[in-house]
Amino acid sequence: MVVPELRPWRAARPRVARFADAVRPRLARTAAAVRPRLARLRPRRPGGAAADARPRITRSVLRPGPWRFTAVAATAGTVLAAAVVSAAGPWDSTGQRTAEQDRAVALQATRGTDHGGTRGGAGTPPRGPGTAPSAPSVLIGLGGGATTVKSAPGGKALTGTLAPLLESPVFGGLSASVVDASTGRSVYGDDASDALTPASTTKIATAVAALTALGPDHRLTTRATFEPDTKEVILVGGGDPTLTAREKNPTGSASLRDLAGRTAAALAESGVREVTLSYDTTLYAGGERHPIGVNPNLAALTPLMADEARVNDSVSGPADRFADPAAEAARKFGAFLKDHGVEATPPGPSKSTARAGTLASVSSPPLATLVERMLTNSDNDLAEALARHTAIATGERAGFAGLSAAVRTQLQKLGVPLEGAVFKDGSGLDRGNRLTADLLTALLVKAGDPAHPELRPVLTGLPVAGFTGTLTGRYADGAAGVVRAKTGTLTGVNALAGTVVDREGRLLVFAFLATGTTDQTTAQTALDKAATALAACGCR
Repeated sequence: MVVPELRPWRAARPRVARFADAVRPRLARTAAAVRPRLARLRPRRPGGAAADARPRITRSVLRPGPWRFTAVAATAGTVLAAAVVSAAGPWDSTGQRTAEQDRAVALQATRGTDHGGTRGGAGTPPRGPGTAPSAPSVLIGLGGGATTVKSAPGGKALTGTLAPLLESPVFGGLSASVVDASTGRSVYGDDASDALTPASTTKIATAVAALTALGPDHRLTTRATFEPDTKEVILVGGGDPTLTAREKNPTGSASLRDLAGRTAAALAESGVREVTLSYDTTLYAGGERHPIGVNPNLAALTPLMADEARVNDSVSGPADRFADPAAEAARKFGAFLKDHGVEATPPGPSKSTARAGTLASVSSPPLATLVERMLTNSDNDLAEALARHTAIATGERAGFAGLSAAVRTQLQKLGVPLEGAVFKDGSGLDRGNRLTADLLTALLVKAGDPAHPELRPVLTGLPVAGFTGTLTGRYADGAAGVVRAKTGTLTGVNALAGTVVDREGRLLVFAFLATGTTDQTTAQTALDKAATALAACGCR
């Protein structure tokens, strides 16, 4: 099996820096024009203070592409979001991922050439980063506030643009759909109801199902319990693959070190300094192996692991994994307890009973953040975990059969077309999965619907062309910053599904599923050209 979408990212700093310099004057004018509208739309606190007084980032940076994309994004997206997006989450009031802004600040600070040196001679302090540029707002083109929704491109014109690109002989079977995000109206379809192998675009369905079942604020909790009669401390897996044992924790994940410290403090209050250490993995049902078997793209399927059971220090992509993630996490937990003066036996499997009291617990970032991470990095471990939590939330067993039923049930609530859909796993690694382009575009439209703010992380988590995740090294000469899409790649399968802002500021959602591809690189390039053509289209 080949999953090239998880290749190391290629840096894009020089182009970002050059384009930032080119668009900065225009963005300043755009920001000045839209500021009075924002002032009227923002909610007020008692006493007249704005509800969110944090500094706003108003400038945007795109790599090669018409400057009008940036201007439209800064105005329409910002005005819309001030009116309809107020749900808490890892995005700002424009629907913009804060992670993108942070990355853009870093790129602007380094300028692609300066890596830490000072300027202006001795004694001159280093120049700090300026106002952060960013990719366009994810909500551009949806309308609202002072924004006028433009009509979607006509079918004939769009067909004339896309059909030659999607008729490439590199594709075997193809299912394609393009939909106007503001109305949900189909503007292009090519066998859009054919169910094909979706690869990692399956994660879009997993994300929507999890957010529908659990809500964006849900957190995954890992606990340490204590059996007083036997002096047994049990590390209870809560299905959080982002739990970290590392000393440095820049992602804000739940920390196994913190859990050990709190557990030791609770034991000290009872005068306990020696314990029997066990671990509980009964949250999940079924076996621990995915049908693909042992694979560097996925750890064993257990509710207890630290750092996705990675043997190295990586945070995404393929990596060797510990054979028994739960036992390894418990071993590290025991070592951390010892650092706090508690002696623990070598750990073994057990089950926390109703008699056991909770000594301490740690929780993951909110589900909104986890969904973004899953989609941006195409995180298979996180996808399988979220699918199982969806099953648990709906009363199903947390195995493959249970998650399949649970995902379908949650999507049925949204009224999306499920004909032909088959859900075998949460990650898309199972070749038995089947989705249609119609279903994927319907899910993306739901995620942009103001009536479903809980689904917003599905849009904000999509990799940004030329900026983030699995699209970092793509679109170098195309629609960088304008296309946002989930990639999907297995041997003989290439897929791309996401959003694009066209030349006239309309937001389109699209899904391209191709099977029987004869050359992965050529197929990927062909799909990227199709998405770029949508961005450049002013089709009528």
